[in-house]
Amino acid sequence: MTTSPQTLSTDIAIVGAGPTALFAAFQCGMLKLKSILIDALDSVGGQCTALYPEKPIYDIPAHPAIEGGALIAALEAQIAPFDVPRLLGSRVEKLTGHRGDFQLTTARGDIIHAKAVIIAAGAGAFGPNRPPLQGLEEYEQTGAIQYYVKKRSDFAGKRIVIAGGGDSALDWALSLSDIAEHIYLLHRRDRFRGAPETLSRIESQIQKGRIEKVVPYQLHALHGSGGALSHVEVSTLSGETRNLEADTLLPFYGLSTDLGPIALWGINTHRSTVPVTPATLETNIPGVFAIGDIATYPGKLKLILQGFSEAAMAVHASHAIIHPDTALHFEYSTSKGVPG
Repeated sequence: MTTSPQTLSTDIAIVGAGPTALFAAFQCGMLKLKSILIDALDSVGGQCTALYPEKPIYDIPAHPAIEGGALIAALEAQIAPFDVPRLLGSRVEKLTGHRGDFQLTTARGDIIHAKAVIIAAGAGAFGPNRPPLQGLEEYEQTGAIQYYVKKRSDFAGKRIVIAGGGDSALDWALSLSDIAEHIYLLHRRDRFRGAPETLSRIESQIQKGRIEKVVPYQLHALHGSGGALSHVEVSTLSGETRNLEADTLLPFYGLSTDLGPIALWGINTHRSTVPVTPATLETNIPGVFAIGDIATYPGKLKLILQGFSEAAMAVHASHAIIHPDTALHFEYSTSKGVPG
């Protein structure tokens, strides 16, 4: 990671270094375009690395399941032949210029000159939605309450309360059910938001006694001492309470997101996303594109595989900016291989 300010020139500046950004860098290499990855985090991988490196991902083509960290490692290996520069640990604060001649300035003072810009910043800056419970901070400091699972092995033999009704809660309940002593799956109503296959697997683990469904309850209070959790008190809307013996609480109530400086660049935004032209992924600023979770358009699916497709489309659309006098003759990678 570079720590001193630099001034660099490139064809395409990629803001972000998550999976869609890494694949955009690969597509740049395939079209013989120079690129650079810029990210506020200290390592590449975005949420896959920062939030769930050991969480299985099930919707990557050709992979029945692949952990977030393994996916990032594979994407890094894919761009290795192109020696893509990275500016990590400092977010982009300013974007000025116009199509074919942009300047990006990072918080550290790096200056990047680029002919096109691809924003692949996920949902922007992110942090967990924290439950409003008394004494929360004390348990957070000891790790009794966590919002992300980075190492499954940390939860071996633990009694775990998983709170939430969405994909993260369901996926981690399944992933940890084979190593935890006991898992309580807590939700305020008896209906979970998940794929039919996921819900079927949850039901199977409930029948085997590896997961206990606690509905319709919500978090009410924490009990323990010295930062060590002993019980999680839950309650119904009618006031009935129950104490769950637990060592760890994992609240999965989603992420609070903030576009940060991106919202000040003159780019149209809508509810923390950036509207784009579906055919090119271009924003309202010519030469600036958005891909992945930050991009929105009719029919958008927030899937990594769709982000990969958007990366290819945005890079191909950028080619005309970098080489306006050269027609792009698309060739399949099976025919052309990886450019030397």
